[in-house]
Amino acid sequence: MTTQSLALSPAHKMAVAFARILRGAGIDVPLDSVIVFVGALSKIGLENRDDVYWAAYATLIRRHEDTQIFDRAFAVFWDQLIAVDMASYEQQTESVTLLIDSEQEDNDDSNAETLEEDENTIALRFSSVETLREKDFAAYSDMELREAEQFMSSLKLAGPPKRSLRLQKTNRKGSRHDIRRTMRAVLQNDGEPIERYWREPSTKLRRLVVLLDISGSMEPYARALLRFMHAAVVGRQRVEAFTLGTRLTRITRELTNRDPDRALARTSAQVSDWSGGTRLGECLQNFNDNWGVGSLARGSIFVILSDGWDRGEPQVLAEQMLRLQRVAYRVIWVNPLKVSPGYAPLARGMAAAMPYIDDFVEGHSLEALHELTAVIARESRDSSKTRKVVSHA
Repeated sequence: MTTQSLALSPAHKMAVAFARILRGAGIDVPLDSVIVFVGALSKIGLENRDDVYWAAYATLIRRHEDTQIFDRAFAVFWDQLIAVDMASYEQQTESVTLLIDSEQEDNDDSNAETLEEDENTIALRFSSVETLREKDFAAYSDMELREAEQFMSSLKLAGPPKRSLRLQKTNRKGSRHDIRRTMRAVLQNDGEPIERYWREPSTKLRRLVVLLDISGSMEPYARALLRFMHAAVVGRQRVEAFTLGTRLTRITRELTNRDPDRALARTSAQVSDWSGGTRLGECLQNFNDNWGVGSLARGSIFVILSDGWDRGEPQVLAEQMLRLQRVAYRVIWVNPLKVSPGYAPLARGMAAAMPYIDDFVEGHSLEALHELTAVIARESRDSSKTRKVVSHA
């Protein structure tokens, strides 16, 4: 933990003070939002109430249901603010304590509580996205998970397009002749032949299917990867989400709520086998029989988030991975343990699945998920099913 003296402008003081009020009222206000609010105030000033209101609302409020509390808090705060001539404020040097997260926690939390009681000290927890990109999800705090949501929501999970059976209009000659459109134009022109019209096959977004292992061994990573799944469901069309444990559970509908807290709460209520054992082979068999081979998996990009530990029979997992491989466009296995020095896929579940995986990647950090998006977007596919082991380390 480091302490340094900074000159705080009126905009800084107001932003920090108002953020404290909102937090006291129960509204979650991350540090990065306060920083953006300070930047906005520095440009618009503090003279116009409406300008300050909308700058605060746009930068500090993430949930519509917090609007009423925000309005009341802002009204009280502004009444107090106009009683003070902000222009007369001189920049004063105040002690600002930045609590920088590191691998050694020490007693930072208790120190922060003590510092926050001092009115002349502003305690800030600095966990920027850049700081978090390489940090292992297993070491994340609850606050850092919330900050990481912003990065996850910005990930582009496009993927290569899929050729559709539907035809679309085109001006390119040599495609399929659009007889109906051509004849309609002829009739409208009193039977005189005119320009011929053409159609060509259209493309559509390839489906993305994500399965998350929620067994006890994956518990340190499941909470972060579940937020990644939520970002995928709300940020991309044609996404299906499932959990793997002692049973297979479809959670696509629960994750469609754009509010992360509500989506995760609904998911927790739907899934009954958190932190239990893992039956990867049986769960995949359930998926293949009831969801995958005939519909969801066919031509899809298939992503499995798992450390590969399995209590079931390896032969069952191998058979189901083979079935999946035959119909999926690409099979990607994301293993958070892969980053460990000297790691080898020796767990019997992981070893059984490896011959049927197209891409084997890490999944322990934000940077690893960024690498995963590049793998998902890759257009080429190895038809011979040779593994491509990807690492950003």
